[in-house]
Amino acid sequence: MFFRFLSLAAVALTLQSAPVSAEFRIAFDGSGLQRCTTGRPAVVNSPAFRISGLPAGTKAVRFRLKDLDVPHYDHGGGWVEMTGDGVVPPGKFRYKSPCPPGRVHQYEWTAVAKTKLGGGKTLGTAKAQRKYPE
Repeated sequence: MFFRFLSLAAVALTLQSAPVSAEFRIAFDGSGLQRCTTGRPAVVNSPAFRISGLPAGTKAVRFRLKDLDVPHYDHGGGWVEMTGDGVVPPGKFRYKSPCPPGRVHQYEWTAVAKTKLGGGKTLGTAKAQRKYPE
């Protein structure tokens, strides 16, 4: 019985001390985006992204923009090769800018961590939202 107790205690101690991986997150800076409310988006350079908790084994991230008020419209996105957590500078790819027709819409960037550029296994997904224009 004593050894069984020690085994359970060792398992509990191991579980408590196991490292917890950081959550995959993105944030973006849309401050340089030219105001557009005509409903006719322009093709523009991507914003800067801050990435944290990038899953182990990630070689590339695929970014896509979605207008949550008009989800069928394809704003596009792009691929970025990754070397670690940090900042993805602006202009790494081009996409169709937010440009709702005369009212505020909710937009969402989705970042999908992949094992290779252009495809491979999905290792994680992160999302960030913002209203435009604000």
